[in-house]
Amino acid sequence: MSSNVLEKFKMHGRTAIVTGGAGLLGKQFALALAQAGADVLLADLALEGASAQAEAIRNEGLSADAVSVDVTNPDSTQAMIETALSQFGRVDVLVNSAALDPKFDPAHKDTQGANAFETYSLANWRQALDVNLTGMFLTSQAAVKPMLAQGAGVIVNICSTYGLNGPDQRLYERKDGSRSFKPVYYSVTKSGVLGFTRYLAAYYAGKGIRVNALTPGGVYNGHDEEFTTAYSSRTILGRMAHQDEMNAAMLFLCSEASSYMTGSNLVVDGGWTAW
Repeated sequence: MSSNVLEKFKMHGRTAIVTGGAGLLGKQFALALAQAGADVLLADLALEGASAQAEAIRNEGLSADAVSVDVTNPDSTQAMIETALSQFGRVDVLVNSAALDPKFDPAHKDTQGANAFETYSLANWRQALDVNLTGMFLTSQAAVKPMLAQGAGVIVNICSTYGLNGPDQRLYERKDGSRSFKPVYYSVTKSGVLGFTRYLAAYYAGKGIRVNALTPGGVYNGHDEEFTTAYSSRTILGRMAHQDEMNAAMLFLCSEASSYMTGSNLVVDGGWTAW
């Protein structure tokens, strides 16, 4: 008789690290993994936000802690792994959710900028590559060491629909004539995430380490009606995602439910990339 399929989603006895743990999706991922039974370490440069979410998770009777990390610094990423080993004794899962992502919700209204390609600064380009790709390289490099010693581990890298196709810049045009752009680095780095995912999956063939990507569509976070309507019209389901609608997919990739899956990309975008 085959095992109960629901048992495959349980994460008891496993330790999961979520970088970008103070972010919109990072907080959700950490909560979902903790609800499935994992000991979760939320890692973020914004330690206050990560700590607040870890406390909220503990208040639900679940296991979580927080640590400060600069994903662009190899000493910092190594210290993150050492904290996980010290707190929980092992590292089973790494969710690479930390990234620069120019958002268009109300909280980021004053930080969007025009982001036109013709005048995009070299400094901003280099910073984005450093965080979104080099950061993922460093965190993964640190995490695979205990995974190799254990003979098992899972890495999940967060991509984006804009890593699969070019941004529809019409979404950022306003009725008043003003406009901004999703910047060049976002598509480039998120495309790179897929290449990195496939490389690691192939590199660790036979080592018990699985590596996959999760590609979310746009997640609603108080966006204004003009943007929400424009974005929703581009999806088959006709709406943006709720904040918790990536959680089940994340748990699937992190758990034994996806035991025959590596080097793949799971797209959860409401049909955005299907037409």
